[in-house]
Amino acid sequence: MTLNTPLLPLIDDELDVLSSLVPVAGQRIIELGCGAAALARALLARHPDSRVTGLEVDERQQAKNQAAPQAGLEFVSAGAEAIPFADASFDLALMLKSLHHVPTERMAQALGEAARVLRAGGHLYVSEPIFDGPLNDLVRRFNDEGVVRAAAQAAVDTALRTGCWAAVAEQRFEMPVKFSDFADFERRMMRPTFADHRIDDAKLAEVRDAFESHVAAHGAAFTRPMHVRLLRRQSDAN
Repeated sequence: MTLNTPLLPLIDDELDVLSSLVPVAGQRIIELGCGAAALARALLARHPDSRVTGLEVDERQQAKNQAAPQAGLEFVSAGAEAIPFADASFDLALMLKSLHHVPTERMAQALGEAARVLRAGGHLYVSEPIFDGPLNDLVRRFNDEGVVRAAAQAAVDTALRTGCWAAVAEQRFEMPVKFSDFADFERRMMRPTFADHRIDDAKLAEVRDAFESHVAAHGAAFTRPMHVRLLRRQSDAN
C-alpha cells in the first residue's frame, strides 16, 4: 500500500542528518538497539573524541559486533527497557529504526529509560521508517509493521506530554536502499538474525516474483522514507 508521501529530499548518509541537528563531536552517546552499529562506527571515524555505547539484545549480532572492536565504541548486551547505566550518563541517545522493535507495551518504559540516562539538556534522536513506498509494499508481504510503526510514533507523542521532553526538530527524508539480487534481499530483509518471519516456500516465491519486477541491470534500487524526531531532555525542575 503506497500512500503517496510528498516528494522528500534524498539523503545518502543519515549521519549528515544527525550532525545537522545536534552536536556529535566530543559527546557521550548511547545507541539503543544498535544492530551492526554502522552509523556509530562512521560517527567515530569522523569524531574520534566521542564515545559510543551500543546496546543490542540480538546475541548473534552482538557476537559479530564484539569481533570487530573499534576505538571509542563499547557494546553492551541489554535492551532499551532496562539500560544498565547510571542516571545522566550520556549526552545523546540514538534510536535508529529500533523503537518499533520494542514490544508495544514497553515503548513508554524504553523512552523513560532514555530520559533517565540522559543529562538534563541532552538529546534523544528517534529515526523511524515511514510506512509507505515500494520497498515497504514488498516487505509488508511477509512482515507488516504498520501497527508497530504507528505505535512507536504514538509512544513519542505520549512521552512529550509527560513534561520530561521538549520537541526540538522533525525531519523527513528518503534514503537509498540497494540490493544486488534477490538473494541479497532475502538475507538482509527476510532472514535477519533478530527475527523469524516464518517464511514458507509459497511466500518466498511470492516475494521473489514481486522483487523481480524492480530488478534492473545493476540490481534493485529503492528508497526508504524516514521520519526523524529530536527531543531534548528537560531538567527535573521543569
